[in-house]
Amino acid sequence: MEKPVLIFGAGSIGKNAKQIFESNDILVYGFLDDDESLVDTEVDGINVIGPTDAESMLRIIGPECEAFVAVDENEIRKTIISDLKENNKVMPINAIHSNVIMAESSNVGHGNFINAHVILGPNTVVGHHCILHTKAALDEGVSLGNFVQIGMGSNINSGVIIEDEVFIGAGVTIVAGIKIEKGARIGAGAVVVGHVKENAVLFGNPAAEVK
Repeated sequence: MEKPVLIFGAGSIGKNAKQIFESNDILVYGFLDDDESLVDTEVDGINVIGPTDAESMLRIIGPECEAFVAVDENEIRKTIISDLKENNKVMPINAIHSNVIMAESSNVGHGNFINAHVILGPNTVVGHHCILHTKAALDEGVSLGNFVQIGMGSNINSGVIIEDEVFIGAGVTIVAGIKIEKGARIGAGAVVVGHVKENAVLFGNPAAEVK
């Protein structure tokens, strides 16, 4: 990729995305962020140029630079991504760290954040706009929908299906072959041993639903 990248969001994911792009020798043009206290400052040596709707910056996306959305709140991510697709006719690029282990048979969509030491096993599928934190491991045949977030050090065993907008905290273990339906939330450190229903919230070992 020859174009520099403009990062939407100067928080934790934005800072990590900067490191990811630099690990791949990709120039970061700058940050956009809606926190007014950050505008016209530097974050990790990169300028915060303006808010996420700064027209002067939006005009250069596509012709002059790529875009990456580094916001972990799904509704905000969706809004920014929708605007980029509608107004700029561009899809956010992936931020995939240079030391990620990816099987040749894995399949990764667009706009994903995949941090250092993540493992994507054979035949894994990652949808669009997912966030995979450091050392998350997806075993053979795992399938992620869109806007899924998987916490640091979580282990997703073979054949697990995770639908759209599922949140999985840090250090979670999910046993092989089960399905986690759309919008479910799994608390940090949980061990999931059975099917998880849509929008369910689970904690514990073994994980139990919180009503």
